[in-house]
Amino acid sequence: MSRAKKEPILALDSAQEQAALQLLKRFLAERFELQLGSFEVQEVLDLFAREIAPYYYNKAILDVQAHLKDRFESIESDLWALEKS
Repeated sequence: MSRAKKEPILALDSAQEQAALQLLKRFLAERFELQLGSFEVQEVLDLFAREIAPYYYNKAILDVQAHLKDRFESIESDLWALEKS
């Protein structure tokens, strides 16, 4: 029984994907002496896109939220300082 392949939440444009594939292929060859074909490297990249990338994406969203919260609090403080009594 075959499971349906989960689509990646995040996708790269064609040039980014090709660069990522080359980087991954070179890394695996240099670090682990694995000479994988394009199909196998694509499978590894797809795994990362489906299963790992969302963790990094969500972390980035949380970081931006925290940064914006701090920034808005600073702006609010600045506006209170400008208020005339």
